[in-house]
Amino acid sequence: IQYAEQLGYRIKLLGITKRTANGIELRVHPTLIPAKRLIANVEGAMNAVLVQGDAVGATLYYGKGAGAEPTASAVIADLVDITRLATADPEHRVPHLAFQPNAMADTPILPMSEVTTSYYLRMHVADKLGVLADVTRILADSSISIDAMLQKEPAEGETKTDIIMLTHQTQEKNVEVAIAKIEALATVLGTVTKIRLEALS
Repeated sequence: IQYAEQLGYRIKLLGITKRTANGIELRVHPTLIPAKRLIANVEGAMNAVLVQGDAVGATLYYGKGAGAEPTASAVIADLVDITRLATADPEHRVPHLAFQPNAMADTPILPMSEVTTSYYLRMHVADKLGVLADVTRILADSSISIDAMLQKEPAEGETKTDIIMLTHQTQEKNVEVAIAKIEALATVLGTVTKIRLEALS
């Protein structure tokens, strides 16, 4: 969390849906987002939905998403919808998911390996000559470009340090291949921490 803040980001649990040329991305995971974005300041029981419109741009819907009353409100809304569906004339029903059956399309859901986004990578390494060169070579071989990097000075008497990298957009499968190779280096100690990053611009 401290490293993310130093780089100007916050970590939030996001549910993300995107339509791409290859299909639809559906994913939920911790995500680095720029601290300057409104959604980065959603805290506690509050939830927010950020919608990107063609003409209006980004719009944010904000309110309580946890606790007794918000939960009760959601349950009652579901019960009202079920009752309406059961009692309304079929010709006047609001269709399920608000789409008429003839408007539904068999759009593929992309597997996580095909998702394209940016990444935060943190690795604990031996403070030796050539470690950074080895890591950047592996990333380049996997078609991953580095956007920003932070290397911490080792503490007095220590021979280990952290390297933090932010990547440009790339496919998840490229990152997984690169991480496996980086973790195999003798100078990389332990596992590489990976957090997906969204600019939300």
